Amino acid sequence: MKRRIFITTIIILFARQSFAADDSLMSADMQNYIGYGAIVTMLLLFLIALLMLLRTFKVLTRVVLKSQGYTAEQIEAELKPAKKAKRPKAEVWQKLLSLKPLSEEKDMIIPHEYDGIQELNNPTPAWFMVLFYGTVAIGIAYMLVYHVFNLGQLQDAEYNTEVAQAEVAKKIYLSKAANRVDESTVKLVTDPAALAEGRTVFKASCAPCHGENGQGVVGPNLTDEYWLHGSKVSDVFKTIKYGVVAKGMPTWEKQLSPKQIADVSNYILSLKGTHPAGAKEAQGEKEEVEKLASN
Repeated sequence: MKRRIFITTIIILFARQSFAADDSLMSADMQNYIGYGAIVTMLLLFLIALLMLLRTFKVLTRVVLKSQGYTAEQIEAELKPAKKAKRPKAEVWQKLLSLKPLSEEKDMIIPHEYDGIQELNNPTPAWFMVLFYGTVAIGIAYMLVYHVFNLGQLQDAEYNTEVAQAEVAKKIYLSKAANRVDESTVKLVTDPAALAEGRTVFKASCAPCHGENGQGVVGPNLTDEYWLHGSKVSDVFKTIKYGVVAKGMPTWEKQLSPKQIADVSNYILSLKGTHPAGAKEAQGEKEEVEKLASN
């Protein structure tokens, strides 16, 4: 007992030293290692004490049983009871599936035969009958729900519903994707709806400088074959988006959405050859206006 107290005291002292102040001569890592070692040592001593107690209980049990007249064989039998024999796996499966072993077939033969064929009195297991009648019930329920009361959609109707939902989702996606266009992804289109939207934007934002019909006022004529900053739809988009501040062309990036810039760019390209009255003199280089590629 005194030895245990002495060992425990030493461990506690080491543990306290491991958590000493920072002004200790040992480094912080060394202090942590000593502390962890002290904790592990205490756990090992605790485990050894438990094993010793278990050994003590066994010795006391032997003494008590011997005093009650038990023989050495009986004491060993009490301390180490025989393990129950495990059932073979085949027997376990037979119990779970309600099957009869082959050795019992001779006792299940029904006393009649036909053409040398005998019948066993071996009914179908209950679990199989539950599954069978369950599938029958599910089939009846399916027929009532989908074919009698029409509570659910059949495959054709469900397909049409999903197609309609996909069309709605497509329109939502396209409406959002239209505002993700920039000068590198803008496409030349001749869609009347897009050109109409572009014309509305042009009348509101571009007409004061380029004229009501694109004939040019302060800004250049947009209906001829001469261009200052390129005739492709990407060039026109870029010019509208970033402007040409040195020549008085403002940037419209913050005032117009990407879709509006794309629509007005396509509308401007559609003005080529309209020859409006009072058209301004040509400016820039002669270029062919981009045409829609044929499939």
